[in-house]
Amino acid sequence: MTGITDTSLWEQLVTTALLGTDRRTPPAPVMAGGKEAPAALLDAAAIHTVRRRAGLRPASAAARPDPAPHDGRPLPPAPAARRLAQLLADRSAPSSGGRRGTAPDLTELLPQWLAAANARGYRTPPVLLPALLDAARARTDLRPQALAFAGTRGLWLARFNPEWKFALRGSSGGGTRLPDASDTEAVHKLWEEGLFAERVALLAAGRKQDAGEALALLAGTWATERAEDRLMFLDSLRTGLSDADEPFLEQALADRSRNVRATAADLLSALPGSALAGRMAERAATCVSLDRGGDGPAIAVEAPHECDADMQRDGVTRNPPTGRGERSWWLGQLVAAAPLATWTDRLGGRGPEDIVALPVADGWGEELHAAWCRAAVRQRNAEWSRALLGAPGTPPETGPGTSSLAERAKLLATLAQAERAAWVAEFIAAHGLSEAFQLLGVCAVPWADPLGRSVVDALDIAREAGSYPWSFSGVMGLAERCLSPSEASRLDLLTATPDEAEGSSPGAGGYWSEAFQRLVSTLRLRETMLLELSAPAEATDPVGGAPQR
Repeated sequence: MTGITDTSLWEQLVTTALLGTDRRTPPAPVMAGGKEAPAALLDAAAIHTVRRRAGLRPASAAARPDPAPHDGRPLPPAPAARRLAQLLADRSAPSSGGRRGTAPDLTELLPQWLAAANARGYRTPPVLLPALLDAARARTDLRPQALAFAGTRGLWLARFNPEWKFALRGSSGGGTRLPDASDTEAVHKLWEEGLFAERVALLAAGRKQDAGEALALLAGTWATERAEDRLMFLDSLRTGLSDADEPFLEQALADRSRNVRATAADLLSALPGSALAGRMAERAATCVSLDRGGDGPAIAVEAPHECDADMQRDGVTRNPPTGRGERSWWLGQLVAAAPLATWTDRLGGRGPEDIVALPVADGWGEELHAAWCRAAVRQRNAEWSRALLGAPGTPPETGPGTSSLAERAKLLATLAQAERAAWVAEFIAAHGLSEAFQLLGVCAVPWADPLGRSVVDALDIAREAGSYPWSFSGVMGLAERCLSPSEASRLDLLTATPDEAEGSSPGAGGYWSEAFQRLVSTLRLRETMLLELSAPAEATDPVGGAPQR
């Protein structure tokens, strides 16, 4: 093949193969043996491929990576580890179509398994680390629990696969082993040299142990941090937030990043004694007052006429969303950022319940109540939340505060768990499940007995009425994850196919039977999972059997 370079001949062979020997004749050296063109082309390609591979120079060996760090946590019991392997293997199983059947949805049980394993202090069996990281890559909701379970070995392994790079910037820190708070040198070294995930974990842990020291650590490098990192670090200050953070947050109001400024203003407004909260209270008080004329006391509102530079520095966004008036937009931001104690003084010494019950003139009631809802959530004020929620049996559209279920869910989150569950249970008993989905989402798992009983009773009523079961699929999915497993025996009676009542949806009985069978089997599987995790821990890899070092 004289006169044709190795590279040139290979390119000609590839081109001929793509076009076909009918449209392009192979190079002359290939046809020299008298073979037919297709056979000659394939022979030449085979010979040329072997020659190219044989001619490669071996690359220099890369440096061996450092060994995986030690993880002193125990391994989960063998049955639990096998269950985890099953859950991870099932996560990519194809869907069976519209009808889900009676089998539990294993993909929805993985988050609960991880939460229970983390609560018991277990670590991931090494053989399952790749599958766990793959699962966390595909599902962002799994990442906090998955990275905590993967621990330092998961972070170490993630460095070798670009598809797992999310773990290196995960806000949870991925189970990073942090230095002792008393080891100042190690703390500063990790803060200055660590991965972003490690730094976030260090700051979060520091805020729980000594909020002031953690703030000083952040302040030392604040000016050199990237805007997106400053935002994440600033959000970490919500843990242990106190008046001592105010000077730093006031400085952050002048940050170059709009998102950082907005977060700083949000944190300051959560401190009722801060200077920003005081400034907002003064502005809001000029807009809302008590009108004693007419048939009785009422709230009068005069929304601001402009959004000046000082308001914008304190976090008020000037431009409203599409379809929203400027003045109502500014008013809502001022009231939401003002300390709630402002209104007791401003509105005749009344408490939250009496204030919320006052009529609001000129149609400003919805705007004002929505802003008070945001303030109650931001300031974690349970008394105001109760007033804005009203009695659970009252129809939402006629309640004293807000009719928005999204706002009600946020208000509920400020109440103690038992009170929250009791309120939602009464709401379901009065109004059914059709409007309860968002409210159920903020209740602690497993649902407290009154709440769980209320949900089951409401589902039974819908089943007996022959309602469309598809309308309750969301609540059924929540029940599978959130009901106490102890409810399984009570639900057995509901797994039978009911007689179809006159006027009921065709085929609804069969769907309800399947749904309750799936619910019962899921609850029993959850109970089994917890029992497996409660068995004695393993000293060796319970999946692969390799000894742990």
